[in-house]
Amino acid sequence: MDDYTSAIEVQPNFEVPYYNRGLILYRLGYFDDALEDFKKVLDLNPGIQDATLSLKQTILDKEEKQRRNVEKN
Repeated sequence: MDDYTSAIEVQPNFEVPYYNRGLILYRLGYFDDALEDFKKVLDLNPGIQDATLSLKQTILDKEEKQRRNVEKN
């Protein structure tokens, strides 16, 4: 993930490292951070359908995680 962050620092207007870092963050369960990266991808290039799908899936999974936490309490 550090490599993607470094790539973003070098080329902040290139969407690919944001997308790849977002995928890693999503898989690690850092949904808020993943959402930020997917939104940035779409700000830079609104036509990337994979980012749109990843954004939607992250929102759904975040909501599901929140529901489960509420049910536990």
